[in-house]
Amino acid sequence: MAAFLARLFASGHAVDLVLAVMAVEGAWLVSLARRSAADVVLALLPGALLLIALRAALTGAGWAWVALFVTLSLPAHLADMRRRRL
Repeated sequence: MAAFLARLFASGHAVDLVLAVMAVEGAWLVSLARRSAADVVLALLPGALLLIALRAALTGAGWAWVALFVTLSLPAHLADMRRRRL
C-alpha cells in the first residue's frame, strides 16, 4: 500500500483525483444547488490553481511553473472575494 501511495503522489495523480472531485463538486453546485457557473468557477479556481502548482512541484516541473500557478491563484482569489464583497 505504501508503494502505491508513493507512486500516486510522485506521479501527481493524487492531485488529479482531488481536481476531479472538485469538478464533480462544481457540477453539483451548478446543477443541483442552482448556483451560477460563474460563481462556482470563481469559488473553485484559486484552489484548483494551487493544486496545479502542487502537481507541478510533485512531478518535478521547474520552479517557474510552480510560481506561475501560485501567482495566478492570487488574482483569482481576489476576484472571488470581490464577487462576494468581502
